[in-house]
Amino acid sequence: MYDQIRDDTLFTMLYGVVTAIAIIASCYLLFRRSNAIAPDVTPPVHLRRWTAAFFASIALNHLWYMPILFLTSSEDILMTDLIGGLLDCMTVIPLALVVLLTMLQDRKRPLWPVAVMVAPIIVGSAWSVATRSYALLPMLYAYFLLMGIGFIIYMVRALRQYGRWLRDNYADLEHKEVWQGFVVLVIMLLVFGIYTYIYEGRAYLYAMLGCLAVLIFYLLWRVETLSDLSVSLSLNLPVAEPVSVETEAEECCGLSQATCNNIGALLQRHCIETQLYLQHDLSLFQLAKAIGTNRFYLSQYFTTKGMTYNAYINDLRISHFMSLYREVVDERRPFTAYQLAQESGFRNYNTFSSAFKRKTGQPVTAWMKDAGKS
Repeated sequence: MYDQIRDDTLFTMLYGVVTAIAIIASCYLLFRRSNAIAPDVTPPVHLRRWTAAFFASIALNHLWYMPILFLTSSEDILMTDLIGGLLDCMTVIPLALVVLLTMLQDRKRPLWPVAVMVAPIIVGSAWSVATRSYALLPMLYAYFLLMGIGFIIYMVRALRQYGRWLRDNYADLEHKEVWQGFVVLVIMLLVFGIYTYIYEGRAYLYAMLGCLAVLIFYLLWRVETLSDLSVSLSLNLPVAEPVSVETEAEECCGLSQATCNNIGALLQRHCIETQLYLQHDLSLFQLAKAIGTNRFYLSQYFTTKGMTYNAYINDLRISHFMSLYREVVDERRPFTAYQLAQESGFRNYNTFSSAFKRKTGQPVTAWMKDAGKS
């Protein structure tokens, strides 16, 4: 395989460019404190550091493989390739998994299972180096693919839990969802499978370099546009006096009717009447504090009502949008749906459009057309 690219000057240049991109991206995440990609977003510090380590591992491993482009001894090429594979198993693979796990901010997940998963690959690669043989590679490839499939199954479950957690705790989901990372994982696994079992050749090696460059740019963008959910946003919200709620008649899966009525009255007084729902990035915790109850009771209240916190806030915002629309139509003022959506608390028009269709069963433009006729 390496014979095909040894005298390919263009490939060597592109190889060096991708290596330099990985180094620059790693240094950017480690040493630049401000966010140049999304200045209004504060990404998680630990995610930035893990991603920087991942980029650094890519760069270092590329530097290790670079002599293969110039070596002529088959023995030297064999050892360089085997040791490079071992370094990949010890750094690039586990760090990629850690980055994907760290993107999930609903809870702090232990990272030691990653070490357990990659340990057989590391041991097998070390044995290959010691014996100077590719004999174990088919088994290592098969184990890697099985490990990838198992990790994908885990990520599907974790992402579903993470999505529910976001909708139970946040009114605005922009800069918080991470399902794209799962898509990247699947693509990486498919590319590896193709590399292992199907294709070889100069064109494929160029494609691998292109995919790696895209992965670096994507992860850099994803990390810098992902909000740190541990940061408490200062919204200068009014804080109501704490109100005791009735707990004697609580049910195992919900709250008593008296407690629900009490919380409903608090929401009417401190959220609906004050239009607190128009605040961007209003979290469940902040709303609970603003109405004078606690997060647990408020979360249970929405569960009892069969809705998520996100749906509750979006419903209020959509009702506000409808009122604004009727008002500007009656007064014959110029407007755009995007402008009214922003005034109703939505930052992203696509988010508003999706929420509107879920609530009303029709697109925004169709509803506005029907409302204009009535």
